[in-house]
Amino acid sequence: MEDLKQLFDAVLDGNAKAAKAVTEKALADGVDPQVLVSKYMIPAMDEAGRRFECNEFFVPELLIAARAMKASLEIIRPLLAAQGVEPVGRVVIGTVKGDLHDIGKNLVAAMLEGGGFEVCDLGVDVPPDKFVAMVKEKKASLVALSALLTTTMPHMKDTVKALEQAGVRDQIKIMIGGAPVTQKYADEIGADGYSENAAGAVSLARKLIAA
Repeated sequence: MEDLKQLFDAVLDGNAKAAKAVTEKALADGVDPQVLVSKYMIPAMDEAGRRFECNEFFVPELLIAARAMKASLEIIRPLLAAQGVEPVGRVVIGTVKGDLHDIGKNLVAAMLEGGGFEVCDLGVDVPPDKFVAMVKEKKASLVALSALLTTTMPHMKDTVKALEQAGVRDQIKIMIGGAPVTQKYADEIGADGYSENAAGAVSLARKLIAA
C-alpha cells in the first residue's frame, strides 16, 4: 500500500499536516483505523525511537515525529473507541511533587502514545495522592514517574508507598526516569523498571505490560 506508506513517512519526518491528510484520505477510502495505527503509525514511532538510540535523531526530531503522530491519532482515536479497540495499556504519567521539569516527561508521554498506549499526563509537581486517584479513575496498568532533581527523587519513593497503601500496587507496574535516576534507585524504592531515555521507556513499558 504505497499510499499508506506516506503515513509512515509523514510521521517519521514530523510532517503533521501530511500525516493528517493521508489519514483523512485513507479513512474516507474505507481503511480500517486500526490498520493505520498498528501497521504505519506505531512502526514509524518505533523507527524514530531506534534512530534516537543510534544518535541519528535528537530530541527535536522525536518531538516533531510525536506531534505528527498525534495529529493523526486525534482523528483516529474516536473511531477506535467506537470499535471498542483497547489500547496497549493505560499509563498515568507525571513529574513528582516539588519538581517542575517537564521536557523529558512530555517526550516519554508522546512516545508512549505513539507506541499505542493511552496516556493520562498529570503534568508537573504531582503529589502522590493525585497519582493514586488517577490510577483508580483510569484503571491504569502502568505509572510513569519523572524527576530531574536529586532533591525531588524521594517523592518517587513516597508515590510508590502511597500506591501500596491505597491497595492498587498489585494491579500496576511502576517505571521511573529522569537525569539523576538510576536502576539501582528503582530497585531501592520498589519500582518495576527504569529507562534512561524516551525510546527505551516505550520498550520497557511494553515489557512490563506483557509481564
